[in-house]
Amino acid sequence: MDAKDALRSTSNLSSMVLKSYISDLDDADLMRRPGEGCNHLAWQLGHLIASEVQLLEMVARGQATTLPDGFAEAHSKDACGNDDPGAFLEKSEYEELFDKVRGASLAALEAMSDADLDQPGPEAFSSVCPTVGDLFSLIASHPMMHAGQFVVVRRQLGKPILM
Repeated sequence: MDAKDALRSTSNLSSMVLKSYISDLDDADLMRRPGEGCNHLAWQLGHLIASEVQLLEMVARGQATTLPDGFAEAHSKDACGNDDPGAFLEKSEYEELFDKVRGASLAALEAMSDADLDQPGPEAFSSVCPTVGDLFSLIASHPMMHAGQFVVVRRQLGKPILM
């Protein structure tokens, strides 16, 4: 297994976990917050999608998916208190967009050489992602950083334990 294989594997695992956790949720469930001061799941899905596009653009300019107009703003930190379901997408739309964005990230990864992955990462992320490969690791694993919040909502709803 080489670096790209490991990054691809991490990406696929985190995608599978996220998709499993939302598999039996509906649009109303996505508007639930796991706790006081936490963002609801629809906002979190949008954050994961918008963040991935932004991160990919930093290291593979022009290869990221174009988001719908207003999408990034609707899922920005300034909008995290919005509880209006009409301001967010349906679950199926999040799923479709997530797959499209993740596909673009994996395609960009495939186009990278080992030397490309060893290049310095974006300066804004240099303390956490010193190399391009480290930034791809962040992209791949970011959904796992939110997985616990999805589990809390699942427990609140009495959904089965999946993993």
